[in-house]
Amino acid sequence: MSSQSLDLTVVGWIGTEVRIHHESDGGVPFTTFRLGSTRRWFDKQAGVWKDAQTEWFNVKVWRTTALNAARSLRKGDPVIVQGQLSTEEWVGADGPRTSLVLDAIALGPNLAFGSSHFARTVSPSAAAGEASPADVSGLEEVPEDEEAGLTPVLDEEQEPALAGAR
Repeated sequence: MSSQSLDLTVVGWIGTEVRIHHESDGGVPFTTFRLGSTRRWFDKQAGVWKDAQTEWFNVKVWRTTALNAARSLRKGDPVIVQGQLSTEEWVGADGPRTSLVLDAIALGPNLAFGSSHFARTVSPSAAAGEASPADVSGLEEVPEDEEAGLTPVLDEEQEPALAGAR
């Protein structure tokens, strides 16, 4: 990434069908979808949750990540998307228009709202010897118990449920 980019991480929900496309000049696959993100906070005085305006982003994902996104994500899914923000301008029926575009580098389901099963894909370029992410599946897991000197961090909702287990 260049030092002059606007890098952004957005947490939100997929608002449209996830569509896969191929560029006509080179056949590079890319996937697009709309992502909505609404800031939410608790108003202590009123005792209710309040929502700000929903911000919408056009997300574009390229190459192998595009194929994985098209296989894995659906409209309505909660996601986390990290990428570079830009704008696209065009002239529509209502005149000049602008949209926010998030060119995704990394994305995935937001596990705060559900579970997921990860399945590694092997691309033809990785098989040909190009650099790929390190496989850490054979490494030993560090124990998370009191003997190792580590204590799990629990939030207030988890604490009562575990009190009976001690």
